[in-house]
Amino acid sequence: MPDLATTVYTLIAAVVVLHSLRWCFSPMRAIPTVGGTSLPFLSVFTAIKWARHGRDLIQEGYRKYYGSVFKIAMFDRWLVVVSGPKLVDELRKRPDDELSTEHGLQALIPVQYMVGEETVKDLYHVDIIREKLTRSISSILPDVVDELQLATEEYIPTTKHEWISVNVFQKSREIVARASSRVFVGMHACRNPDYLDLCINFTADIIRDRTLLLLFPKILKPLVSLCAGRSAHTVQRAIPILQPIIDERKRKMGQYREDWADKPNDMLQWIIDESEVRNGTYTSIIERILLTNFAAIHTSSNSITHAIYHIAEHPEYLQPLREEIESIVNEEGWTKTGLGKMWKLDSFLRESQRHNGINIISLSRKAMQDVTLSDGTLIPRGALVVAASTPLHLDNNIYPDAEAFDPFRFAREREREGQSSKHQYVNTSVDYIAFGHGKHACPGRFFAANELKAMLAFMVLNYDIKFGGDGKRPPNMHWGPTIVPAPNAQVLFRKREVSTNVP
Repeated sequence: MPDLATTVYTLIAAVVVLHSLRWCFSPMRAIPTVGGTSLPFLSVFTAIKWARHGRDLIQEGYRKYYGSVFKIAMFDRWLVVVSGPKLVDELRKRPDDELSTEHGLQALIPVQYMVGEETVKDLYHVDIIREKLTRSISSILPDVVDELQLATEEYIPTTKHEWISVNVFQKSREIVARASSRVFVGMHACRNPDYLDLCINFTADIIRDRTLLLLFPKILKPLVSLCAGRSAHTVQRAIPILQPIIDERKRKMGQYREDWADKPNDMLQWIIDESEVRNGTYTSIIERILLTNFAAIHTSSNSITHAIYHIAEHPEYLQPLREEIESIVNEEGWTKTGLGKMWKLDSFLRESQRHNGINIISLSRKAMQDVTLSDGTLIPRGALVVAASTPLHLDNNIYPDAEAFDPFRFAREREREGQSSKHQYVNTSVDYIAFGHGKHACPGRFFAANELKAMLAFMVLNYDIKFGGDGKRPPNMHWGPTIVPAPNAQVLFRKREVSTNVP
């Protein structure tokens, strides 16, 4: 026993010494640390602070090192953060063989431990979102609007004379899941409560698994995922629901070939078509659908919740929005063209996203080789690099009175000569990076923007909305890089006396 104890202590000492020596010669040492010490092993206390007070650390680093680079300790790695528009633009321009978006996202959300190798190695579903889904918005939007109307009236069952209390965070997830699924998997599955529960649960599973996996070093992540991960189990539960639909579609593909007149025009069919070429598995098809749902439900439901909270806190915003929406719907109907003309509505969502955010960081990249930035900072190979988004969006030098929520800020900007298209909700720039920026900006933002505008427009036209009590919106919650609208807040809804329903 004494010999065993001596061996264990010797191994521990060797690990400490080797890790310390490695740190002494690491280029990462030269990058200033925010939030605490960067000393080996002691940096875990900085990582704890990052988990609980990430927004404050990002803001501190932005203030101290504006136009340069700083680092923050996470449990499994260092997070290198660039600050300011100039370095945002540099991240955008760097090629993937230097700073990789794909590997950066996998470092921040390690889906490679949550889904199968086939899905991670060939991300063709992302290309489908970027190309087919975006090109099809005009044709699929009527189905989205139809499902939004039905789902909203079902999940928010109001009358004209009584206020009801609604957990918007929860109901938004259900409405977004259903409307998105209408164009992802079709009408039959989108109204299947078991499937919708799986979509929402998968979103929660990804977030929970990500949080868990980021606590452990890379060598332990596969074991942790195998023993405690939930995402893979949810995928398996989805197979009995979606496999019969996939089988029936494959049968018709074989029967009708190019003459299938009513072939579905949805995400599932596009993935099946690509999967046939690649001999893909059922599991891979379903994983891609659920990952697409995760992206849609997580970001869109949070975004619409933030927007509704702003309206509930300031019901006076309803009237100018209603005037714009009613006028355009009467002229254009519930079309992509009509939604595109709703500048005030578009501005409201963009300002809500600027003011609240999806995450406090953006433009995730992984250094595939040693990279020297224009300010002279050496980013070592393997480092995770991001841009500080929340401080950028709340910078008074970029946005006057940035801390204030100004719902029609961007609508006014668009009225200036030559600016009509620059400040749209979906547009990105070096000083607006909620969706990322450049060729790797969120590929689903065009679909999401139209879905969110249709959803908010329908609610504005058909409901009176307010907070009870003191009328104040509750503060957002933060965990690491994630921003979440208060999940338990109750908003009061009442059916409008004069409402405009979808034709």
